[in-house]
Amino acid sequence: MIVLNLKTYEATIRKSLYFTDVASEVVAETGLRIVVCPPAPYLRPAAERFAGVFAQHADPELPGAFTGSIPAAMLKEIGVKGSLVNHSEKKIPHEAVKRSVDNLHANGLESLVCAGSVKESSELAHFAPTFIAVEPPELIGKGVSVSKTKPEIVINSVKAVKEVNHKITVLCGAGVSNREDVVKALELGAEGVLLASAFVNAKDPKAFLSDLAGAFK
Repeated sequence: MIVLNLKTYEATIRKSLYFTDVASEVVAETGLRIVVCPPAPYLRPAAERFAGVFAQHADPELPGAFTGSIPAAMLKEIGVKGSLVNHSEKKIPHEAVKRSVDNLHANGLESLVCAGSVKESSELAHFAPTFIAVEPPELIGKGVSVSKTKPEIVINSVKAVKEVNHKITVLCGAGVSNREDVVKALELGAEGVLLASAFVNAKDPKAFLSDLAGAFK
């Protein structure tokens, strides 16, 4: 599984739907599950052309008088399949993580919760999200993969999460930049990867994504 967080880079603002189409094409060619996470303004059109669209954030509030919030029910209404929660650039208290996860699941959506450490991975596993992505914040966007520089974090996070709830899929994030990083993450026990800038900034995003997908064969 590959999850592409498009964040709000300048290229993302101009090419969110292009990146979505690239993901759709690679899924059709490889059969691998790929999720793409565009910024909120692009969620509906992205979801209309690709089945694997997640939001970058879901707020814990239910529908109501909460200006600026993105409740799970809204995501369901526009065809989104799930959401990232608690990314290091959008941290929320653990109690809010639980409510966001619960609301997503109550609406039939999936939850991908981000954790910055082994300890946090274990704590968040008690909320039973669909996925947990471990990504030490100091490595995000640095082009240096946690799977290479701190492999023990991946190994121990997978172990910690599975001890709490073996049904949770564990992903490796932070610095994933090439196929070798993906191969290493899978060898360490991760079941997929979460990445951002390496895909968005690739000279040929489709070739780059296809190469990453090849690591799962």
